[in-house]
Amino acid sequence: MDFFLLSSLVLLAVTAIMVTISKHMGLGYILGLLIAGIIVGPHTPGPIVTSEVESMRHFTEFGVVLLLFVIGLEMQPAKLWSMRKEVFGLGSLQVIVSGLVLGFYMNFFVESLGVAMLLGFTLALSSTAFVMQILQEKGKLNTEHGKNAFAILLLQDLAVVPLLAMLPLLSPQPQTSETSWLESCINVVAMVALLIVFGRYIIPKALDKVAKQRNKDAFLLVTMLSVVLSAYLMDHAGLSMALGAFLMGMFLSTSRYSFQIESSLEPFKGILMSLFFIAVGMSIDFKAIMSDPWVFSGHVVAILVLKALVIFALMLAFGATKSGAIKLAFLLNQSGEFGFVLFGAAKALSIIDDQLFVIGIGVISISMLLTPALYSFGCSLANRLAKVSQFSYFNTENASMEQKVVIAGFGSTGKVIARMLKSSSIPFIVFDINTHEVALGRKEGLPVFFGDITDLKLLSTIKLDQASMIIVSIDHSLNAIKVVKHIKENYPHIKILARALDIKAMDKMLAAGASWVIAETLESSIRTGSEALSQMGVPTDEIASLLEAFRKNEYELIRELTKE
Repeated sequence: MDFFLLSSLVLLAVTAIMVTISKHMGLGYILGLLIAGIIVGPHTPGPIVTSEVESMRHFTEFGVVLLLFVIGLEMQPAKLWSMRKEVFGLGSLQVIVSGLVLGFYMNFFVESLGVAMLLGFTLALSSTAFVMQILQEKGKLNTEHGKNAFAILLLQDLAVVPLLAMLPLLSPQPQTSETSWLESCINVVAMVALLIVFGRYIIPKALDKVAKQRNKDAFLLVTMLSVVLSAYLMDHAGLSMALGAFLMGMFLSTSRYSFQIESSLEPFKGILMSLFFIAVGMSIDFKAIMSDPWVFSGHVVAILVLKALVIFALMLAFGATKSGAIKLAFLLNQSGEFGFVLFGAAKALSIIDDQLFVIGIGVISISMLLTPALYSFGCSLANRLAKVSQFSYFNTENASMEQKVVIAGFGSTGKVIARMLKSSSIPFIVFDINTHEVALGRKEGLPVFFGDITDLKLLSTIKLDQASMIIVSIDHSLNAIKVVKHIKENYPHIKILARALDIKAMDKMLAAGASWVIAETLESSIRTGSEALSQMGVPTDEIASLLEAFRKNEYELIRELTKE
């Protein structure tokens, strides 16, 4: 236990320092995590957290699974179908062309053409973890190069399957048992069918059950179960676990619980992804690199340059802008974490020797290490060639916002406001924790989702900072005040409109930072009184003056009348 605590202390201290320095230098936090992994790894002098780097990397790869699940939540089936040209066209060509080019390059260093091609296609695969995390961190997922990057990475996940299947054919070892292609296909179809059944029917019903009970712990456990189950089914079928998680996320993307699911998983995804990047840093064996640094450096440079040229040419062939092609070329020219799996399997089958395995792992790790810097350079180069400033280019790519107004609460007031916004064609999104109200709103075709708006993680998930206004229409006064307070503290630029039941709640909301609050009981009393005066023959102008006096200075006259 003492060693575990000491290792945790060293890991956290080094990571905190390196991430802070990296962020301060504008290099992003991923590079800081990689350097932290190098420092505490077994291949450098200094504190060693663990020598079981491969085991740690296998465990932390579940962070990649969670990352793909979250991406699936944001990718509805119709949206994915609209990208079929990029996935199967651009993605397939990238793997094939890059694999052949790198294969012929590797043939200069290995005797067997088959082994050279295996190495080439393995190195042609990019890092889903690095690329998607960088795009999420910089808010570039919905840009031209961000969408194309996702399409290529998705196809690469599928390409791992035939590459693994080819390994036994290249092995000099006799194969004692082989599964027929027919059995493999049947197994894949059965596992995918089970995934569809669970993703479309069973998991949504389970989430609906625990959401009605408002049981947050059970909601989280069911969500985690769906991720692990999808990963297990695809792994059992011989496919990528990350691909299974993506499909499960995509099935749940149309659910009214999608935002709450994402906010629930975000902390776990963040921790595991951070550990994964640290594990990659720990994998870099500097002793192997320094045994022949020029040859090793030549491999890294050749792979980065060749992949970048292929991707750039393919992007232009598919009609992309030069700016987008340059960015994608510098974003996807590294090798990826699936290379660890393929090289490990090839070593176990005696296809490659220990020296080639160590060099291969080193090349993949170093190319990953260079990715944040290369992408930043690519963006700067693309912006200079486009003759626009980085700020204006950023605004161009992110000009469209899906949600302008966020409504908290879908009660009677929330329903009216939502319909008014819809009739005026103003984009909005609604959140409520009442599953019945959410179901009614979705039947009406409104963008109503299940979610606890008092949860800061949810506010971050829905990118509240991009909204122009939030309307708080929650019946429970304490929760409404809590929402107003949290939003004002974390998003001070957003206008907050709210309703309160009485004047005391209204005062508390104004003190918490609301821009404007209406007290329902007061307004109903004033309107009832004005109607009574009108029925008794009081002139309209006198009634208007009286109403103005009551509303003046935020109901100050009423405060005086209601003082205890």
